Amino acid sequence: MQRIFGPPGTGKTTRLLDMVDKAIMDGINPHAIAFLAFTRKAATEAKERAAERFKLEVNHDLYYFRTLHSLSFRLLNLKKEDLIQAEHYKELADKIGFTLNATQSPLSDDEDAPATCEHPILSLLNLSRLKKTPLQAEYNASHIGFTWQEVDYVASCYNEFKTNNGICDYTDMLELFVQDADRLCPNFDIVFLDEAQDLSPLQWDVADALNRKSKKMYIAGDDDQAIYRFAGADVNHFINLPCSSEVLEQSYRIPGKVHNLAQKIVSRIGNRYPKIYKPRQEAGEILHYQDTTDLFSRVNMSSGSWLIMAQANYMLSPLAQELRNAGYLFERNGKRSISTKLAIAVNSWERLRKGKKIEKASARIMYAYMTGSGHRVARGKKKIKGEDTELVSFETLTEEHGLLATMDMVWHTALDQINDTDRVYITSLLRRGEKFNATPRIRLSTIHGTKGGEADNVVLFTDLTSAALATYGDDLHRVFYVAVTRTKENLHIVEPEDYLRAYDLP
Repeated sequence: MQRIFGPPGTGKTTRLLDMVDKAIMDGINPHAIAFLAFTRKAATEAKERAAERFKLEVNHDLYYFRTLHSLSFRLLNLKKEDLIQAEHYKELADKIGFTLNATQSPLSDDEDAPATCEHPILSLLNLSRLKKTPLQAEYNASHIGFTWQEVDYVASCYNEFKTNNGICDYTDMLELFVQDADRLCPNFDIVFLDEAQDLSPLQWDVADALNRKSKKMYIAGDDDQAIYRFAGADVNHFINLPCSSEVLEQSYRIPGKVHNLAQKIVSRIGNRYPKIYKPRQEAGEILHYQDTTDLFSRVNMSSGSWLIMAQANYMLSPLAQELRNAGYLFERNGKRSISTKLAIAVNSWERLRKGKKIEKASARIMYAYMTGSGHRVARGKKKIKGEDTELVSFETLTEEHGLLATMDMVWHTALDQINDTDRVYITSLLRRGEKFNATPRIRLSTIHGTKGGEADNVVLFTDLTSAALATYGDDLHRVFYVAVTRTKENLHIVEPEDYLRAYDLP
């Protein structure tokens, strides 16, 4: 086993993908290579790059390019009926008298997956399983708001329900794989495991099994960016691995001034693997602002990429409103400030007014923002039949699909179902010249939600929640180290409302 440390912007994942390329060029059969990533995005990136370069079939030749959960799912030969689904949670909830709202999140694009439930008790149970610690120990360390009797009751009912129905959840997959890994897991020539600092003890058991079954294994990550210990990540395991190590020494992202600040933050971490890496030659800038108003009065966000971060989501709300008022398009925690459907509706109407055709799928979306019953669309004509990709003109919609809105109407008159808030915002976007169907240049996110991202300009709020204040230490130093190292050019720091309730940047 060999460990690769990748400080921010040093191209850790790219290095692994280059090693995959070399292995294939050296004649290693793709079926003898496993590339395991913490996220589906990373696994997919590796798979698609190798497939394109070597003209391989994604799902056949690169079968073992997966997340750990997806690998376990496949090697256990599980099927959809073996997985817990949303209806199972509803059935269990009815039996035990607890509300259990489930969501579906796929293992990958071509697989079925278990549903997940965010109920605090089930989340605590899952945490104890990932950490391989007693449930009562996790309960004693938590502030869950339920009695131990309630926690024990729900956890027991959940486990019994799965056993009686012969179904499993995400964590069961890992546990079942570990129990029989030596039989289930094929032999590999080479295994790559990315973002290893985020692995839980149970996931490390999976990694150990893979190591036993491979001729060579590369574990990549960065302990200084381990910000998911609250979710069970065991960074100390990564730090203490008894193996040779390599540190990638050149950051292609971080400018000099920001690098200096980052090094001061990271020096506060008590337990870490010491590493030295170089910044870009450009110095960059670090600027300070009294508050959001001061930021907006001095900064022009009309160009470049912007990443705006805070420790908690609610801290971003004032700035989100400022951005709306100023007519900026942005994305907040992955959600666009104007919905894709609304953007399509407005663009479709403007295209029709210019004499262009639109697809029927776009026309259906446009009709959803028009009043029927003989106002903007004739009664009974709101549903447009035909293939999504079939093109229609203004005349076709008028003659065959009941369009009553006239070409002289501006978008907010024709699309009369758009609410006042969205109408004012779209007007501001158009006045600023924003292409609101484009990918937003400005992103708002919690620090945890943006790990792995980067931008020309980073805006950072240092305010902390009470819960974060109570855990002031290595974990928080890592969080703000991750935050400042997203910067490619300029770091904009907004001073806190209360310095006693904020992270103290050096």
